[in-house]
Amino acid sequence: MTFWAVIPAGGAGTRLWPLSRQARPKFLLDPTGAGRTLIQQTRDRLRPLTDDRVLVVTGLLHAAEVGSQLDDLPRDHILAEPSARDSMAAMGLAAAVLELRDPDAVMGAFPADHVISDPAGFRSVVTTAVSVAAESDLLVTLGIDPTHPATGFGYIRLGAALGETGAYAVEEFVEKPDAERAASYLAQGGFRWNAGMFVVRPTVLLDLLAAQDPDFAASLRALAAAPDRLDELWPTLTKISVDYAVAEPAAAAGRVAVVPGAFGWDDIGDFASLRELAGNDALNVIGPRDLVVSRDATGLVVPGSGRTVAVIGLEDIVVVDTPDALLVSSTDRAQDVKWIVDELRERAPGLL
Repeated sequence: MTFWAVIPAGGAGTRLWPLSRQARPKFLLDPTGAGRTLIQQTRDRLRPLTDDRVLVVTGLLHAAEVGSQLDDLPRDHILAEPSARDSMAAMGLAAAVLELRDPDAVMGAFPADHVISDPAGFRSVVTTAVSVAAESDLLVTLGIDPTHPATGFGYIRLGAALGETGAYAVEEFVEKPDAERAASYLAQGGFRWNAGMFVVRPTVLLDLLAAQDPDFAASLRALAAAPDRLDELWPTLTKISVDYAVAEPAAAAGRVAVVPGAFGWDDIGDFASLRELAGNDALNVIGPRDLVVSRDATGLVVPGSGRTVAVIGLEDIVVVDTPDALLVSSTDRAQDVKWIVDELRERAPGLL
């Protein structure tokens, strides 16, 4: 058995606009100031488990830059999508390719835009998940121990322990809750955040998909066998997430397990999350600190235009300064940045 990591690198990170753009989304950036972009950090923490057994699935627009940032990765390990078809198409294409290249493999899908503060703890959880997937026909997911009643994530309800494996049956996947339900989940226990990280044997994933949508699975396998048919077959694939296409129906059939873990996970879903990651300063600065002048102010400033940013007497503010756009928001309205993006899509698409 060999283990392969699949890194889906898609999406535009719209809630981090104007820092994240369609041409340069957050996984190609270093929004936390770590010195490595998010996709490079993803590759770094997987390297001890996989060496060069990594497939990246990304859009044609970003394939060249992904190759530049991961310059030690063989070129045929980067799969370029002609258009965005959501996570099932991306993960399914990788599964179909691996089913042909390495029939005995176990694959794990780990999005390129996550931040993990405890890489060793992460690898320990992944190792457990790989062991479970290798010895079963289960789809195994990683369940993040919740640290607060978050409303921006889906949840996983744990069932019975699966012997001494370290995994549990998944009773159900729960959609993003409101604040009251999220608080009740934490009070009850037995719930984990759904981070969209899955470990499974490629053939198991494709067979689970075939049980719901046989044409979808057949098209993915045809693509892997004949890559020259990409432009013909790709537009015919259903645009759907892995959760809806496979995970939820498989959980209802008792075919999904979860390995819980606490390893400091964040998907940087908005500027409120980015502020938390930046530290405990009253006013966190990501970028050149000498460009920020403040007094009696709290929040987050990202100076990126070369101009000086001055903030006085404002609490929980977000200021993101780029050469062609300036965002000013309160921290508690950080999720509303997506509304700005929707407006600009009609008024000024060039800014996206």
